[in-house]
Amino acid sequence: GYRVSLQGVFLGSNRTFVPFPEYSPRQHIKLDPPSNLQANITATKCQIRWSVPWFLAEILQYELQYKEHSTSWEIALNKTPTSSLPQIEIEATEFRNGITYIARVRSKVSENEDSYHSQWSEWSQTTQFQRAGIPQLPEKLFNIRTVQFLFIPLSFVTVLYVFWNCKLSQKTSPALTFPHQLPSFSHCTICTMGILR
Repeated sequence: GYRVSLQGVFLGSNRTFVPFPEYSPRQHIKLDPPSNLQANITATKCQIRWSVPWFLAEILQYELQYKEHSTSWEIALNKTPTSSLPQIEIEATEFRNGITYIARVRSKVSENEDSYHSQWSEWSQTTQFQRAGIPQLPEKLFNIRTVQFLFIPLSFVTVLYVFWNCKLSQKTSPALTFPHQLPSFSHCTICTMGILR
């Protein structure tokens, strides 16, 4: 470590002040902000990537902020990636269609890292992105619920139609009326034979 001292004149005499008797530079780091921030949004998710020095990538943690273009950073939403990868994915449902959003990110050494300690970097340059409007699909003319509602009355009408046709066929069929006509025909035959005798 190092010993940091400050010297100066105080009340007419030289004084030495030692604010850090044991100063370790690796415990007082402020990183440069991430660079090359880019966003790619699809119908299901928004992926935001950025760049950091490769030799620091595994020991850093990040904080992302995003907001609508017309609003203040004071009401921006914060996201913390769960891994040390310089990227994050956000569900597209968190963004409104046709609205432009702005995002920025900052970094520091992870709290899980014992060898180094740092404060948050400054915020990166921003990037803009927009969720495109999703066209609405036309409603189906016959969806499942419609078929369910139509099934019972259509079944009832079908049964009535079949029943009605059966009744009509019974009235008009000679085979069905023949037994009713048969006794009359036999009676006439017997009468005729009696007359002839």
